[in-house]
Amino acid sequence: MNITDFISKVEEEFEDIKPNSLSPGDVLQEKFTWDSINALIFLAHVNVEYDVEITAEELIKSVTVQDLYNLVESKVNGKQ
Repeated sequence: MNITDFISKVEEEFEDIKPNSLSPGDVLQEKFTWDSINALIFLAHVNVEYDVEITAEELIKSVTVQDLYNLVESKVNGKQ
């Protein structure tokens, strides 16, 4: 997994994010509506796509796209 692929998959998952519009340093709340519904969508996406689970508390601590990537990557690497 790399950040470019991760970002592409996130952009595909959310209709209100235009392709190639996210970068690692982007603040999530500035780029799209980061509400409870989108948080649940993201949690489900991570579970299906990467076969890991993250908690709502862990998700809340993520401010940027890079934070989300680091969180998911740490979970994926922890399974290996």
